[in-house]
Amino acid sequence: MKTVRLGRTGLTVSRVGFGGIPIQRLTDDEAVRVVRRCLDLGVTLLDTATGYSTSEERIGKAIAGRRAEPVIATKTPARDKATALQHLELSLKRLNTDYIDLWQLHNVSTAEAYEQVLGPAGAMEAAREALRAGKIRHIGITSHSLDMALKAVPSGLFETIQFPFNFVTDEAAKDLLPLARTHDVGFIAMKPFAGGMLNNARLTLKHLLQFENVVPDPGIQTVEEIEEIADIVMGPWELTPEEMREMERTRAEVGTRFCRRCDYCQPCPQKVRISTVLTVQSFWKRFPPHRFFTGFVADAVAGARLCADCGECEGRCPYNLPIREMLTENLAFYDSVAPKAGEPR
Repeated sequence: MKTVRLGRTGLTVSRVGFGGIPIQRLTDDEAVRVVRRCLDLGVTLLDTATGYSTSEERIGKAIAGRRAEPVIATKTPARDKATALQHLELSLKRLNTDYIDLWQLHNVSTAEAYEQVLGPAGAMEAAREALRAGKIRHIGITSHSLDMALKAVPSGLFETIQFPFNFVTDEAAKDLLPLARTHDVGFIAMKPFAGGMLNNARLTLKHLLQFENVVPDPGIQTVEEIEEIADIVMGPWELTPEEMREMERTRAEVGTRFCRRCDYCQPCPQKVRISTVLTVQSFWKRFPPHRFFTGFVADAVAGARLCADCGECEGRCPYNLPIREMLTENLAFYDSVAPKAGEPR
């Protein structure tokens, strides 16, 4: 497996990482088998989060006796110090380790959230305390907002940034990637398959591997998937003329009807969680049924049924998405799969 230096962390990681969301849908034994196959193939960056239900615990079981091999990256969504420290202790217990290689502040995508984590008694204080105690080795941040990412990268506070990047959602390429390179901030590309919108693994990964400071972080659910990905990483990475044309065809198909989760459409007068509802089909592919029909996804869907059809969101969307039409489509999708809640996938 090819490797790369993860910015100024100095960590050497595999050229692609392992995203820990999909293993929530597996049994414990299946999840352990997938993670161990990643390690066997040299995939060493294992990315998960406190909020990914069983993911941390299953990774912890998989790395038992092999802790020296992976670079473990996990996250806390907490904005305050006390809750963040509670999350850290939970992560350490679940992952069965006494240190986290990379601890990331999760989804800091608004100015308010950014100010909270950096303010008095904020999550950054927890990160610094944990760093001094040796419970974490490096501090990173994740975001869905380009503005917040552009603010975080040059701040000097974070050693890594995790941000959506693929050949459809490619806003990072113009300014964020060069900025990360200038400040030696490691760049982890979340949603390399656009949350399931892109299904050609070879095309998708070859595109991202053209960027030397980008580490794609695909969610992995099967041994076959990681074996295919490992084969792609071995090269060659050059895109053929036909592949370039295929990328253009795909952009044309999904580029005008694809939510980037920037949340510029907010605030909604009815408090509809627009970006969550517009990506329910992605959650259906990645989450187990009990998480899809309960919790934040179910709450967002219920809230969307209160949409007043005012259209304010569409006036704010920088991509001119037909948001009201897409809300209706995604609510219909949610209702269509509800009868299948108890069926295996």
